[in-house]
Amino acid sequence: MEGYKRYAIYYAPEPGPLAEFGAAWLGWDPLAGTTRAPLRLLGLPCKLSELTETPRRYGFHATIKPPFRLITGSDIGLLHRSAAALAGQLKPVLLDGLQISRLSGFLALTPRGDTRALGALAGSVVESLDGFRAPPPPEEIARRNPDRLSARQRRLLDRWGYPHVMEEFRFHLTLTGPLRDAEAECTRAVLAPVLQPLIDRPLKIASLCLFGEAEDGRFRNLHRYPLMG
Repeated sequence: MEGYKRYAIYYAPEPGPLAEFGAAWLGWDPLAGTTRAPLRLLGLPCKLSELTETPRRYGFHATIKPPFRLITGSDIGLLHRSAAALAGQLKPVLLDGLQISRLSGFLALTPRGDTRALGALAGSVVESLDGFRAPPPPEEIARRNPDRLSARQRRLLDRWGYPHVMEEFRFHLTLTGPLRDAEAECTRAVLAPVLQPLIDRPLKIASLCLFGEAEDGRFRNLHRYPLMG
């Protein structure tokens, strides 16, 4: 697990149909660390590789603790042990299911029903592992477009290195990069019959994963931690 530029705690679906779809849709399998042949779907507004260019390098996931550099004096072994211990104290979360949504121009899978327990879970991870996070460099802060953030989001960015945590947290598994309205509706129409059998059912968040960003900019799934609380 050494030699990665940044680390993150993500939710990644357990091995199965949804995880298989995500790897094939994005064209990147973060667990195997390999590219995947693209899905063959008719009716998309452009090439699948163009639709998924932005999220591909991260792999199919929902961010829990956003990517961060390790602080000086820490190491990945200690992060791994701390994440495992934390997961042992956290309870699994049951969602009603997922739905295809549009967030800030891109398509993603978002939860249906009450998400308060999920938000509390994410907040616990962000706070509990924050001692491993080095302060982000100025250029990383600038990429968050702080002038466009709300006052609360800017305070979260300053405190936690990311504006969409705590009460601003939005659980989502990203499907595409930014799309125009017509492109988004077309893509949603193509995806709906493929995804409906996979997401129109309860989803148990029973584990979290440690991801690492390699030198090539792509994220790998390094370890899965069962939630045992």
